[in-house]
Amino acid sequence: MKKISLLSFFMLATIGTLSAQEVAYEEYDLDNGMHVILHQDNGAPVVSTSVMYHVGAKDEDPQKTGFAHFFEHLLFEGTKNIERGEWFKIVSANGGSNNANTTQDRTFYYETFPSNNLKLGLWLESERLLHPVINQIGVDTQKEVVQEERRLRYDNSPYGRWREQMFINLFKKHPYRWQTIGSLEHLASATLEDFQKFNKIYYVPNNAVLVVAGDIDIPETKKMIQDYFGPIPRGAEIQRNTFVEDPLNGPIKASYNDSNIQIPLFMMGYRTPAQTEKDAYVLDMISTYLSDGKSSKLYKKLVDEKKMALQVFAFNGSQEDYGSYIVGGLPVGDNTLEDIKKEIEEEIIKVQSELISEKDYQKLQNKFENNFVNSNSSIQGIANSLARYYMLYDDTDLINSEIDIYRSITREDIKEVASKYLTPSNRVELEYLPEQKEAN
Repeated sequence: MKKISLLSFFMLATIGTLSAQEVAYEEYDLDNGMHVILHQDNGAPVVSTSVMYHVGAKDEDPQKTGFAHFFEHLLFEGTKNIERGEWFKIVSANGGSNNANTTQDRTFYYETFPSNNLKLGLWLESERLLHPVINQIGVDTQKEVVQEERRLRYDNSPYGRWREQMFINLFKKHPYRWQTIGSLEHLASATLEDFQKFNKIYYVPNNAVLVVAGDIDIPETKKMIQDYFGPIPRGAEIQRNTFVEDPLNGPIKASYNDSNIQIPLFMMGYRTPAQTEKDAYVLDMISTYLSDGKSSKLYKKLVDEKKMALQVFAFNGSQEDYGSYIVGGLPVGDNTLEDIKKEIEEEIIKVQSELISEKDYQKLQNKFENNFVNSNSSIQGIANSLARYYMLYDDTDLINSEIDIYRSITREDIKEVASKYLTPSNRVELEYLPEQKEAN
């Protein structure tokens, strides 16, 4: 969900003043179970109020998918004290910006204001939690919005369904097998009571973390938080299911025809461990080594030197329960998908059988140091990181210490982890093809 930002001046000022110094924060719980994290930085007159809810696509009923993403939209419809359609007007009229996003693990809402409007940001998020209006007109309106988003980003977008097709093969039991957009048929058939029930279960203070970051006074902010969020009743304890996947026993071969493309795409997907495991961090390094930038191994070989591929990529998508490692490319000229597969496999085998060079290793370390600094270069980035590390990693201080995990990774770790996960038996091979035209 994209909103217009009116804070570009303040955000640019903030980005320029922050560096890699330790992020100071204070955290505590309200009596209703809401976790609160405060970060004070008086370098610029900006404050971000954000709430992350521990609900994503993986928490949905398999017959009612798309609810978490739907609520990303629905909870901007209005509240008992905010008339329908007024939310964004209130934010923009007070010099603010706001946004929301959903993953398979969590949903995140935030507002950024000049710091003299902190109280407004807190009131808005408390209203979203305490007084949401979930009625038929709002549901019907947002169904149309989500349908259009599905058509634009998935159904009518070139390569828009690659992730959907890959994940239905990577996962058979876990809800990661469907995407956050969900099924339009499920949303269309869902009743108003279905949405009200979902809200009652997951949008409760004991399933949320509130982060206030920026130009604040800590004691004053605590008082406002207590006033706005303290009276909200605790929700029932949430019962979560655990899903354990069987080994893939691959390679699993799959194909999909997309009417929106002309150039075929070849992808290999590997099931990987949860984001909290060190192996997930190692896989981040491997993907950077293989395809991040024009000097990466796959780009230099397939695009630059051999000119076999129009594009090549490798990325590690770590999540709360499992991860996925995806590597692939678009062939150019007379080169085939099998040619692309062979060349990529050769580079993977090199990582599995040889230590990467010391020069490449230092280059990786430098990149991750730079990424770490940039991730905390804005108030919004810090707020997101604090919420995410607390909720999904159970370790808020990773905002300061995560770089130490990357620093601890050795060249031997890279070789070992590549050998452990990037194997044919743990692989889905997806041919994403142009739709064949019928002969007249």
